[in-house]
Amino acid sequence: MAEFREKEMKKVDVWKLKKYVCKVKRMDIYAGKPIVILNKEEAKEHDIYAGYRTKLNFDSKSDVAIVDVSGELIRPGEVGIYNDIADEFNLQNGDTVHIEHLDRPESITHIKKKLDKGTLREKEVKTIVTDIMKDRLSDVETSAWITAAYINGLSDEEIVALAHATVESGDRLDLGKKPVLDKHCIGGVAGNRTTMLIVPIIAAAGLYIPKTSSRSITSASGTADTMEVLANVTFNMDELKEMVLKARGAMVWGGGMALAPVDDKLIRVRHPLSLDPEGMLLASILGKKKSVGSQYVLIDVPVGRGVKVPYIEKGHHLAKHFIEVGEKMGMSIEALITDGAEPVGHGVGPALECIDVLDALDGKGPSDLRHKSVLMAGKLLELCGKADRGGGYNAAQNILDSGKAMKKFREIIELQEGDPKVKTSDIEVGPHEFSYESDVGGSIFHIDNKTVSKIARIAGSPRDKGAGVLLHKFRGDKVQKGEKVFTVYAESAAKLKFAEEALEKLEPVEMRKILLGSMK
Repeated sequence: MAEFREKEMKKVDVWKLKKYVCKVKRMDIYAGKPIVILNKEEAKEHDIYAGYRTKLNFDSKSDVAIVDVSGELIRPGEVGIYNDIADEFNLQNGDTVHIEHLDRPESITHIKKKLDKGTLREKEVKTIVTDIMKDRLSDVETSAWITAAYINGLSDEEIVALAHATVESGDRLDLGKKPVLDKHCIGGVAGNRTTMLIVPIIAAAGLYIPKTSSRSITSASGTADTMEVLANVTFNMDELKEMVLKARGAMVWGGGMALAPVDDKLIRVRHPLSLDPEGMLLASILGKKKSVGSQYVLIDVPVGRGVKVPYIEKGHHLAKHFIEVGEKMGMSIEALITDGAEPVGHGVGPALECIDVLDALDGKGPSDLRHKSVLMAGKLLELCGKADRGGGYNAAQNILDSGKAMKKFREIIELQEGDPKVKTSDIEVGPHEFSYESDVGGSIFHIDNKTVSKIARIAGSPRDKGAGVLLHKFRGDKVQKGEKVFTVYAESAAKLKFAEEALEKLEPVEMRKILLGSMK
């Protein structure tokens, strides 16, 4: 990392010759990026201010750090060093380091250009990504880049450039085999564990599908959280390759390896304000697919009340955009507009979702989960030419019904260090529960994805694997007075109490005319 920054610093046109010597004061904190704290008045004398860059020199080592200042923590003649740099340089309290002022990174100019509605060249996009990856930009500057993309949008050329730069920021998976398939869901639908059916169906068909998935950020569970109930999901690149070459499929946590790591940095800054620029969304998803060598990719675009894409027009636009950008990146994309108006499956939360998956693979379980998974797997089979157009659904259905998908799923579980003989009765849900009952008769009008996920999270999901919400009724179902609508599970009585209190204000389920409200 330091070697890279040394090369980058040679590109700076103007160097201010101000530099001085300081004694190290270790700050026992990990900042997540190179940051130093200078004495406020002393830094001002040297024309260095908060947010500026310095070159930190110690023995034969050097690194670029972002400056913070303090008039109380740091005395004149000192420099506060966070653990990130202190560990890298093996610095101790009292060591002498040289501080040298640097001008701002070149990428600041490119970010301002985008803020001014300019179109960036590929090299300019790559420079921004490189500076983010090497921690040369502050969170404020990275936020400005995200804001510029959010307000002014990105051209297809900029999206492709960002996607390629995202790929280049980390490692790549090369199976040496073809074809390689993948899928991705835009998100927002509670439950919806289609990946855990699609992967074994595709792998059982003799095709390669190295599925890297995320953990939950705001939902009740991500695919990685749910799969972790059954098996290990944290592997490095070599381990992933070995598993996929053996079983043709795997389901692992993408954060366990260095796949497109710059994307994780962007997501961390985007998340607090829920900024999700379309161009960055496409570059993020397609960049990660490119990182694992995917040639054929299915994109699930759920549309409906309470999900990320509320209107069908927006769904069609997004689907078309994925196909166009994917083609420019050398990938064949199929995008499906799916019903996102309510949760998929019965359970919301890691353990409950696992029960749904095992039941579905065993020919039972939620019919909506089975249907959607077979539909998507069938489209993938058609996309890569394994099935004729229109014949993919039946081909995928046959693999599921024959038990081949379940057999493949158990093989994958074993390779990922889980118990291949696991049964639904082995999966433990939280021992603390209460049922939410209707105090009127009627029919279910709407089940809100966001609210159901929120209740599951308040109950402890996904950190507590046994926490979550089990739905007993679904949209359009008739409900009698006093009948159970859903049950909330928690691993502690305190968290169950929090969920129960939240339900006094939240309304996850709506009747056609009257809201459901009684809890027992």
